[in-house]
Amino acid sequence: MSKKVTISDIAQLSQTSKTTVSFYLNHKYEKMSEETRRRIENVIKETGYKPSTLARSLNSKNTHLIGVLIGDITNTFSNQIVKGIETLTKEKNYQVIIGNSNYDSKNEDHYIENMLNLGVDGFIIQPTSNFRKYSRIIEEKEKHMVFFDSQLYEHRTNWVKTNNYDAVYDMIQSSIDKGYTDFVMITADPSLLSTRIERASGFIDALEEQNYTYEKLIIDQEQTQMEEIETFLDQHINRSHNTLVFVPNCWALHMVFTAMKKLQLAMPQTGLVGFDNIEWTNFSSPTVTTIVQPAYEEGKEAAEILINEIEGALHEEKQKIFDCKIEWKESTL
Repeated sequence: MSKKVTISDIAQLSQTSKTTVSFYLNHKYEKMSEETRRRIENVIKETGYKPSTLARSLNSKNTHLIGVLIGDITNTFSNQIVKGIETLTKEKNYQVIIGNSNYDSKNEDHYIENMLNLGVDGFIIQPTSNFRKYSRIIEEKEKHMVFFDSQLYEHRTNWVKTNNYDAVYDMIQSSIDKGYTDFVMITADPSLLSTRIERASGFIDALEEQNYTYEKLIIDQEQTQMEEIETFLDQHINRSHNTLVFVPNCWALHMVFTAMKKLQLAMPQTGLVGFDNIEWTNFSSPTVTTIVQPAYEEGKEAAEILINEIEGALHEEKQKIFDCKIEWKESTL
């Protein structure tokens, strides 16, 4: 055919209604005979018809669109989250729209409004602490929602995350057993995300329980210069002590690693532990110890929870916590 094939064409050629074709496209085969199903299938193959999201939702209350809002799309964790989400959504015949908030409330506002205007059925969101007002707006629009990585503690909803607090706490306990006596944390502002709060709390609680002190530097992804990190490390690391440097933000780990190398801090006597970054930490010299999250599995689980709720198969809030694993490498004793 020279012109674009429409759902009306498929209905006419298969001698059925547009509603029946729509049921077929949305895999609702129980409402049609085997003969009708085969007839529609053959016509679609012969015409090369590719259904649009709009066509699939003509006779459905759902658009089969999901909005995904990521805090920082540039890191490996976010890439794996999205990959997990898309694996599941493809299986369930949903499409994904992705936005990168950069942890900025104005960006959150922009993406949420645009995604609502596009008619998404629900959201998978990495929320900032300012997300509460958007959460209410989404609920007023009767849209479904799943948080991942972070949560709003006073807001009961669906969420998927990892055991950040326990993973960091256990890492610090093991580091003390390995012989580290001095401790440093270089982190983004913990107050912006519940994930950061949990990681910082795991670090602090593990040290305070055994009467260890620590030094802390708060950095900003956009504004902090390498020289600031170098100066801080040079001032707070005693090269004759076994010092552990903990970097709970994956985007900051390479900055700290570079600063330590420039200062010629001998690893593993001055140890370094980060989060994720497995795309380069396995090949650096020395290789770097990291706490690794099962991000791909998190993404799949978040998508499955959301789609089950959209389709009415989930009748109460669901929460899922995945375990992190510590991959000890050459940067630690």
